[in-house]
Amino acid sequence: MKEYLRRLITDTAYPGLKRSITREYLQARVLQCLQEKGAFINWAFLGGTALRFLYSMPRYSEDLDFSVISTDQPAGFREQLNTIQAVFSAEGYDVSVKLNDRKTVASAFIRFKGLLNELGISPLPDQVLSVKLEVDTNPPAGAVTRTTLVRKYIPLNLHHYDKASLLAGKIHALLSRPYAKGRDLYDLVWYLADRSWPEPNMELLGAALRQTEWPGPEPETGTWRDILRKKMEGLDWKAVTDDVRPFLERGQDVRLLDKSTVLELLQSHPV
Repeated sequence: MKEYLRRLITDTAYPGLKRSITREYLQARVLQCLQEKGAFINWAFLGGTALRFLYSMPRYSEDLDFSVISTDQPAGFREQLNTIQAVFSAEGYDVSVKLNDRKTVASAFIRFKGLLNELGISPLPDQVLSVKLEVDTNPPAGAVTRTTLVRKYIPLNLHHYDKASLLAGKIHALLSRPYAKGRDLYDLVWYLADRSWPEPNMELLGAALRQTEWPGPEPETGTWRDILRKKMEGLDWKAVTDDVRPFLERGQDVRLLDKSTVLELLQSHPV
């Protein structure tokens, strides 16, 4: 399996891109472990990495985000992580897990020590590459889920939020996050540029904002764009582009992410 990974990055000259490809391959293998261990019976995949795997969004993502479907069933987070660590260890990876499951959103870093050096990406023999997992054990109500078979390095049968619910999750992040994250803005542009993408799941968006005690007016079908526009007005757009640039497949795509483009897309209601 490591030789396959080595071949994946052979024709890539830029070290940052090699690192992103390596992490994404490891993400795919983690998803495979979760699938085979039955996690998707009660976990739904969401977030930026879900967009990447399901819909080929042209930016890389660092985290694997999930929500439990039923809070009546245990998340089984520790058991899943034990399986993941055992699988990678058996393949010769120096892998460890740092876990925090004391919060509502349980999180873990799967840490691969020395892999970047082994692949010739880093000169540092002990440098660590991490894949982060988060599982919301008390998600807001209203999400709709689907199951989709994709091939991203390997075949994966992923249980995930549907398109409207994914967009609702991104809008919630944009409104509730206390700082501007360029990757969120890039994802929003990617969503809105596709006029066939459905309107956000308003039930899920409202429940998420109430859960995080967002102080503003609750968005409705006809107002969420206006509320986002007001949020976008005062952003530091250099910080926005600096955040997303290292994750883009094509560096020049960062030019698409500017204030006028975002505001125009938010003003243009789908026909």
